[in-house]
Amino acid sequence: MSSAVATAVLAFIPSPDRGVWMLGPIPIRAYALCIIAGIIVAVMWGDRRFVARGGEPGTVTDVAVFAVPFGLVGGRLYHVATDWYTYFGPGGDPVGALKIWQGGLGIWGAVALGAVGAWIGCRRRGVPLPFFADAVAPGIVVAQAIGRVGNYFNQELYGGPTTLPWGLEIYRRVDPSTGLPDSLGGVALDHTPIEIVHPTFLYELLWNLVVAAVVVWADRRFRLGHGRAFALYVAGYTLGRFFIEMARTDHATRVFGDVRINVVVAGVVFIGAVLYLVLVRKPREVYPVPADDTPDGPVDDDTPGDDAADPPAADASAPEAETADRDRVVAEPGERSP
Repeated sequence: MSSAVATAVLAFIPSPDRGVWMLGPIPIRAYALCIIAGIIVAVMWGDRRFVARGGEPGTVTDVAVFAVPFGLVGGRLYHVATDWYTYFGPGGDPVGALKIWQGGLGIWGAVALGAVGAWIGCRRRGVPLPFFADAVAPGIVVAQAIGRVGNYFNQELYGGPTTLPWGLEIYRRVDPSTGLPDSLGGVALDHTPIEIVHPTFLYELLWNLVVAAVVVWADRRFRLGHGRAFALYVAGYTLGRFFIEMARTDHATRVFGDVRINVVVAGVVFIGAVLYLVLVRKPREVYPVPADDTPDGPVDDDTPGDDAADPPAADASAPEAETADRDRVVAEPGERSP
């Protein structure tokens, strides 16, 4: 082997030899740890952004109690629905549809049903859903990036063969006790790669971090509000996913002949997000701080002669006060609501 070839081989990215470690009888799965880490980052960063926008500390955590389980269920439902024959087709494994720890979460279902859970949590806390969505948007896409590390440990979601220096080495994993192939729970006893492929999960990870940075920058620069920061995240993510999805070679449901279903979904959602960005032109809303210590979020405070927490110049009969009382969200000082 020439020195140039040897250098190229050494430059390839090695895969982990396993994605599961046993702690006694308990399996510790890298995929699950990455999902948990992503959720923690999203909640912590989302809470900081929510408070910076005038919200109450802890609100994001309270809403996440509803949004996270809804999102996990939605993500799994989407995966099973778009790959139903793997579980319910001839020779399928119906019980496998419940084995979420083996991978298989569709981001489209996770965001859709997670939004339902967030809506429930926001209703309980008296928080406008678009205001909440703008606060948590960059944290969500960073959580997706962290989740892609789990795909690395699972040796999944990669692309076609490549000779590029950042190609990913794929190993044959087996069950050590039987020697039978086990791609998810097995161990690579031989680190000779069986193929070298495009690490498309890594491409998506890096793209997600770029999208998070763009959302943060645009949010500060243009003071996005009324769900526009969230729409920018959706548009940015789907733009990258559209092209990255076409580079993947893993098994996927095909529509319109030979088009991966996630390519179609990414394109449709991208168009919807861009339309929202173009059509919604409202200024950033300001979330009013409650006048008391009520833990359930903002409350209407129209009692005459209340304590000093009331604004000194407030006029309950003014149209602006009625708008704030009704929507709990008002335009920023110096800006006009269209």
